[in-house]
Amino acid sequence: AREVYRLVSDETHAIVKEQYALLNDEILPLLAAEGIRFVKRAEWDAAQRDWISDFFFREVMPVITPIGLDPSHPFPRVLNKSLNFAVELEGRDAFGRSSGAAIVQAPRVLPRVIRLPRELGDAEYTFVFLSSILHEFVHELFSGMKVLGCYQFRVTRNSDLFVDEEEVKNLRAKIQGELPQRHFGDAVRLEVANSCSEAMTQFLLGQFNLTESDLFRVAGPVNLVRLMQVPDWVVRNDLKFPPFTPGTPKALQKCQSVFDSIRGGDILLHHPYQSFNPVIELLEQAATDPQVVAIKMTVYRTGTDSVLMQSLLRAAQNGKEVTVVVELMARFDEEANIGWATKLEEVGAHVVYGVVGYKTH
Repeated sequence: AREVYRLVSDETHAIVKEQYALLNDEILPLLAAEGIRFVKRAEWDAAQRDWISDFFFREVMPVITPIGLDPSHPFPRVLNKSLNFAVELEGRDAFGRSSGAAIVQAPRVLPRVIRLPRELGDAEYTFVFLSSILHEFVHELFSGMKVLGCYQFRVTRNSDLFVDEEEVKNLRAKIQGELPQRHFGDAVRLEVANSCSEAMTQFLLGQFNLTESDLFRVAGPVNLVRLMQVPDWVVRNDLKFPPFTPGTPKALQKCQSVFDSIRGGDILLHHPYQSFNPVIELLEQAATDPQVVAIKMTVYRTGTDSVLMQSLLRAAQNGKEVTVVVELMARFDEEANIGWATKLEEVGAHVVYGVVGYKTH
């Protein structure tokens, strides 16, 4: 198992290295050529710096709390995959305390990418990273002290729920008890900026009980997923994949009642190439159809605003016998599933909690 783990780790390190090389050497230059720029701190002009400074004092500084590390302030509990900054310091703070290091946790409410006003950029779309802003103004958080270095980092934790469904009598209660601890499981990976000093890197590895093989030095933001919001801000359809519209079988295209269409013959829906709407329509019609007396189904993954679950709730409220097998071990959707299951029980539906063996998405 250790040998397999080492091979997976080597492959993962290579993939991450290639990922950032693609970002820095290909994607960002190509975007810049199309008028979509991500400006680094060294590239800010006076007007941009003034706007960014105002943004920092108005939007960022009020919601962050630096934590100086000393005997009375131990290393904080760092949330899974949250953005943090390790700061190396010199001198004494306003209270006369000496601290060689501090941790600044970036609240999740702050955007990781900020768009500058059009008049401040030489491109149609100009962005700056939150990490760049914090690096530039982090000294404002430590009055009287000298900042020697500021490095972004992110820790990934083991998010498995340690539940043995065969031994637990009340699976729902056990999972609800485990969920609050999910963000504080054992660390399995540490990502740091490639500029991070060796001393700070070793310090962080020690805090999370990790080794060099668990360390990823990255040349850019530690969470590239947060860049996914950028395409929504850029109105350039010529640079995006054309939207895909799933089709609807001919038997359902002009029908008013899904039941009438089914009576005419079987209908196969091939997701995601064909729309899921007929399934939703079937449940919505069943919830109000006087000839429907019972609905039985299995629910695997739901969302917090699930139309499907709303239809099941309405059916139960209308006096129909609703029986739902709810998958409680749907990874990262456990909380949503438990919430819907509770609502179903409150309106009289029969809910069976279980772990579904074979799943069809």
